[in-house]
Amino acid sequence: MQGTQPQQRPAATYPPTGRTVPTRSPDRASYDRELVHAILDEGYVCHLGFVRDGAPVVLPTLYGRVGEVLYVHGSTGSRPLRAAGRAGQGLPVCLTVTHVDGLVLARSAFHHSVNYRSVVVHGPAYDVTDPEEKRQALDALVDHVVPGRAADSRPANKKELAATAVIRLELNEVSAKLRTGGVNDEPEDLNLPHWAGVVPLNKGYGAPLADPGLAPGAELPGYLAAL
Repeated sequence: MQGTQPQQRPAATYPPTGRTVPTRSPDRASYDRELVHAILDEGYVCHLGFVRDGAPVVLPTLYGRVGEVLYVHGSTGSRPLRAAGRAGQGLPVCLTVTHVDGLVLARSAFHHSVNYRSVVVHGPAYDVTDPEEKRQALDALVDHVVPGRAADSRPANKKELAATAVIRLELNEVSAKLRTGGVNDEPEDLNLPHWAGVVPLNKGYGAPLADPGLAPGAELPGYLAAL
């Protein structure tokens, strides 16, 4: 009796390609798989770029990650989502996620900048047609916003599933780019009488506001209180 073959662990880095190596500040690029996942998992909104009728289009939308796959949802009437399902060829897209961590204020206007973390993903996006994968993808989208929420809400019914399209984009051609640190002023500007430094930006959550029509006994769940 043959034993089962162990699953091969993915490489620690994504292979650089001509589209993922930046022409400007290549030293800020990273292909570390864990770093890419961390940047994606911390975000809420991605920007999905594609070409429609010969012109570029970029749409902001929610996403969710399951392993090495990103799922993006939308309406079944959406042109890009319809295009993703044509003839199994997929829709060429570019998906980006960005976090701004600080405002870098230099002595000179030219050297003002931001500290940031970003991910860019290239590849074909495919329409998800398998019902079970589609349900798992929608659960991942809900849990990406608030972990644990999918199990604490009514799942989509047949009508809602029919009205919702989901596309999948595999994490194959991927890069991260980061800017950290302080001001990079010119040496001759260091004695100028202008304040310089970094203003950190931090993500925060306010207290949850209950819907006025909550059913009796509906209490704030622990995963929300933990935010």
